[in-house]
Amino acid sequence: MADKRGRDRGSDSGGQSHNELEQLTRRVKMLDDRLDNLDSIVTTLVQRVMEKPLTIELTCPKCAQQIEINVTSSSRLRGGF
Repeated sequence: MADKRGRDRGSDSGGQSHNELEQLTRRVKMLDDRLDNLDSIVTTLVQRVMEKPLTIELTCPKCAQQIEINVTSSSRLRGGF
């Protein structure tokens, strides 16, 4: 009897570790997808900045003052993008 209970617990923990592994695999894939999306956004932003000036307008959450950031470049990218 004791051997059978021990085997049952072992099979449950094996199934549990398999489920944990599947969940970890899904999370890693989601993280990879998010990083790919972020990479695409940054690449597009860099390309746009290199082509023409970019203006970002923000509002300070503390004082509600408008902040304007101008991003420009005087160099050109070669290849990579």
